[in-house]
Amino acid sequence: MADVTDTTFDEEVLKSDIPVLVDFWAPWCGPCKSMLPIIEEVAKDYDGKVKVVKVNVDENSETPQKHGVMSIPSFFIFKGGEVAGNFVGVKTKEFIGEELDKVVNG
Repeated sequence: MADVTDTTFDEEVLKSDIPVLVDFWAPWCGPCKSMLPIIEEVAKDYDGKVKVVKVNVDENSETPQKHGVMSIPSFFIFKGGEVAGNFVGVKTKEFIGEELDKVVNG
């Protein structure tokens, strides 16, 4: 699971050959911390099918603003440089898997 910045976002996410799950988070955010083990499991489960990256919103404000991130944790799924789905807040691994399957298999 890679950390992506405002500088590397286009290259790592928008130009990716496979779908990308972006986790917008901050170190002080309790719900973000609770999602970390779930996101790590999802990254393993979808290895090779989906790239999973994190954007620290405290250190990178441009990208979250550009995509309308209002609260964290926020998750965006990008495919072919476009937003293919997004959701906010604490979610189960099953929910995230269903959302990714829609994009990967759709």
